[in-house]
Amino acid sequence: MTVQRRSSWLHPAAKPLLLVVLLLPLARLTWGAFNDGLGPNPAEALIRGTGDWTMRLLWLTLAITPLRELIKQPALARFRRMVGVTTFAYACIHLLCYAWLDMGLEMADIAKDIAKRPFILMGFSAWLLLVPLAATSFNRAIKALGAKRWQVLHKVAYAISLIALGHFIWMRAGKQLFGEPAIYGAVLALLLGWRLLRYWRRSRH
Repeated sequence: MTVQRRSSWLHPAAKPLLLVVLLLPLARLTWGAFNDGLGPNPAEALIRGTGDWTMRLLWLTLAITPLRELIKQPALARFRRMVGVTTFAYACIHLLCYAWLDMGLEMADIAKDIAKRPFILMGFSAWLLLVPLAATSFNRAIKALGAKRWQVLHKVAYAISLIALGHFIWMRAGKQLFGEPAIYGAVLALLLGWRLLRYWRRSRH
């Protein structure tokens, strides 16, 4: 059973299949936008939808390492880069939807909105921090930085997740909707707790 599971993770079709799965939410949102399927406020649906999926994929990226250790499947690590880059793509689309559909691509208005509304500033800050991670997600960048510096840089993903969660909570606070942010927060607490426990165990040896 273990051999079969490992071979399935290493199958040449595994990555293309995963990419299709990761892009399905975007395809659904795009289809809805062109076929009046996003409700009475399609712009808000696109902004919220792309933002939600950015967070989900960021959480999934952080979950790959604990998951592969939990189920003893090291081959899962080969998917982390793809999920991370797809997360950045969703973040860019989320930012574009906000800048275009909400602000009409007026750069001066966007700058004022970022400065005026803290939750927008947090979201934009999270996106800015994602940029160097995406830019160094390739083999040449890893070689240029060195493995240790690359690993340190990419641990910024945990800080990004906290900022993204703050962005989400602050955005929902206006409507007193805390149920979904609480779920995201609980999952992130588990992921961060696992990381701290792992570090503590290693420091003892």
